[in-house]
Amino acid sequence: MAEANLDGNGHVGGEKRVKHYSNFHRILLVGEGDFSFAACLARRFGSAVNMVATSLDSRATLRRSYTTSAIDNLETIEGLGGTVLHEVDVHTMSEHPILKHKSFHRIVYNFPHAGFCGPEPSFSQIKLHRDLVRGFLKNAKTMLMDDGEIHVTHKTAHPYSKWEIEKLADEQALFLIEEVQFSVWDYEGYVNRRGSGAKCNRTFPIGEASTYKFSKNDHGMLCASALLNLSSADLVECARAK
Repeated sequence: MAEANLDGNGHVGGEKRVKHYSNFHRILLVGEGDFSFAACLARRFGSAVNMVATSLDSRATLRRSYTTSAIDNLETIEGLGGTVLHEVDVHTMSEHPILKHKSFHRIVYNFPHAGFCGPEPSFSQIKLHRDLVRGFLKNAKTMLMDDGEIHVTHKTAHPYSKWEIEKLADEQALFLIEEVQFSVWDYEGYVNRRGSGAKCNRTFPIGEASTYKFSKNDHGMLCASALLNLSSADLVECARAK
């Protein structure tokens, strides 16, 4: 992955933000369909040098599945200095030869889906989805910077609530920082594709959805501990400052 020209603070010029993401972050995006989410960030940042975008599909499959949209998005990302990797499995991505020595501030998986192997409410289909997310979280944790976050955006209505994303994160000793309502309108140019099956190029109704933010540390407990360790003099000084 190409690295940006960093200033003394490790930053690339002025900060540009898109919702939860900054051009100051090293970002890994996994399970990209037509790469429209990654392209959205790249365009808004004006650079993708600190971004790696991956998909399970090969480049040839993308061409067949998404016609020109995916290729246009790939050209945008790569043209702005980003890295694009194909045939990356979330179950084993931490061992990928290009990824295994890297760490990230943000690791993002939008609308994970294991493919259409049965009705969405069925036990077997839900198990496939849960196994997918479990494998992703297990790998992502090892690739995350100490102050980094793993983001999973997921539909929250039935039957998707049965995936129990928070419990899967808890299995990996990850802490929920925040759950934020997701709106596709926050990401200009992002198109949520089905990504699997004969209708993979079609969109799907998002409905109620959230972005779950997880970390390796319990930020709330760390903040509470820091407050407890303040001396009385520190507290008095804080009060005077107010």
